[in-house]
Formats: sequence, structure tokens, C-alpha cells
Amino acid sequence: MKWSEICIHTTNEAIEPVSNILHESGASGVVIEDPRDLLRDHAPLGEIYELNPDDYPEEGVYVKAYLPVNSFLAETVEEIKQSITHLSEFDIDLGHNAVTVSEINEEDWATAWKKYYKPVKISEKITIIPTWEEYTPVSSDEIIIEMDPGMAFGTGTHPTTVLSIQALEQYLEKDDLVLDVGAGSGILSVASILLGARHSHAFDLDDIAVTSTMNNAKLNNVEDRVTSKLNDLLSGVDIEADLIVSNILAEIIVRFTDDAYRVVKPGGYFITSGIISGKKEEVRSKLIDSGFEIIETNKMEDWVSIVARKPE
Repeated sequence: MKWSEICIHTTNEAIEPVSNILHESGASGVVIEDPRDLLRDHAPLGEIYELNPDDYPEEGVYVKAYLPVNSFLAETVEEIKQSITHLSEFDIDLGHNAVTVSEINEEDWATAWKKYYKPVKISEKITIIPTWEEYTPVSSDEIIIEMDPGMAFGTGTHPTTVLSIQALEQYLEKDDLVLDVGAGSGILSVASILLGARHSHAFDLDDIAVTSTMNNAKLNNVEDRVTSKLNDLLSGVDIEADLIVSNILAEIIVRFTDDAYRVVKPGGYFITSGIISGKKEEVRSKLIDSGFEIIETNKMEDWVSIVARKPE
């Protein structure tokens, strides 16, 4: 089978919404090529691959997706272009917003993307490994999360995910009940359980995300403590949570801070990530308006996480 590689030259800010558009358009995978990866000191994180600078743009990022070559391809590509352009209505900087299409053989497509995904230690305790890689823990208290993105979701090493897990490691307490809003691959639910939560309820609007969450929960033998279901943010949810974690766009976070305040226990935490630096104050203000106290704000590259607490 022939596949088409769609390459969007855009910005870091637009990675998440552009990736979501590609997934909703039926893409069988997404690869992010960020030139800043070339500048990182990968060795301390346990990453062992070499990157080719020729694959990367001088500025911005490439978001690449894969679609089968068929009679509807031209229409699909045009719909993708229009949907991405409409993101500017949400004040999302699209950068070059250049879209190119090329053909790729299935055997090349099926393996090439895996070179970007190796074991990586993302926090004091947690190391993420792909299912096809062998890895020996370097310490007795190291927590290993196995992930199989299935070319549908991120690998768990994006700064927004790293910030979320680092906050979970700091604020989650044993036997907490967690709500994971916009679960995606389910990595934050899996991490919560492995860090000591008694149960995580994962919500997402994408049925692929619901399935992916449970698949990754099974990979890590925590499927009996993770519940995954379709839901629009926290609409209709009346579960009283000790902690809520959400790694999605700032534009989405501000839509449900009132619901988060409603369902989290007094003294409980709301960990938010996926926030581009320029939207930090907007999210902080909305959290405060909903009644939360801001406990901590952390930054990695252009991304911010905010930890808020409901007063007792």
C-alpha cells in the first residue's frame, strides 16, 4: 500500500491542535520534528538515538502525518488545510502554515517513526519505554511505564506530559482518586496509578483515546484501576476527586475550571498543562476566578504547567 505523508510547517504552539486535526482526519500517525531536539543533551535522559539535522526546519516545527493514498485524498488534504487555517480564530500562531504532500512506501512508514521513540527518564522516579525496546531499571525505586502510541498519540516525552507527570509525582498522595481530563494515550492515568492512586477516571471525546488508554493500562497491569470513557471534559461528572490532571490546550482548560472546582475535594489539586507560555496568565486568572489558589507554576521550553488547589 502507498501512503501519503502530509507535512505541516507550523509552530510549537500549534502542535497539539494541528495533531488533533490530523487524527480526526484519519491519519495513521503523527511525527513531530522540532529543531530544538537537536540541541538537547539526550544522554542523561537515557535516549540513545541520533538525529539528522537535515530532517528539521530552521525555525518552527514539522508535524507529519500519514494517510493512505485513495480517491478521497485530495479532498481530505484540503479539509485539513482549512481546519488548520481556522485555528487562527483562537489566536493560535500558525507560523509558516505550509502544507506539503509526498508519497512513502508502507515498509518505510511502518518503521521510520520509531527512531524518535526510545527509553527516556522524564522525572525523578518515572522512565517511559516503548514496548519494542528492552530496558533495565537503573534503581530499585524506578517506575517504568510501557507505552505503545500506535502512531495515534504522543510518546509521553513532550514537555507538557513531562510537566504533568512531575507535578503528579509531587502532589499525588497514596490512595487518591484521580480524574484525567483529555486523557489521550492514558499515560497520566497510568502514571497516577503507578504513583499510588487508588483509581483514575479518564475522559476524552475521542473513542480512539478511550481505547488507547485501556490498552496502555493493560500494558502496565493497572487496567483494574483505570476507567476510560467518552465524555466532554467534566460535563455531567459528579465524582468527587482528590486530584484532577489535564494536559490539553489553554483554550480548553479555561472552559471547565468551574466544573473542576465543583468536583475536586476541598484541599484537592487541579494540575493543568498543555499551556503555551503566552496563555499562562489567562489560565491563572480563570483558575482564580473559579476559586482556586495557585500553588505553583512551572515551565519547560515554551510550555507551562499550573498547579492549583481548592481551599479547605
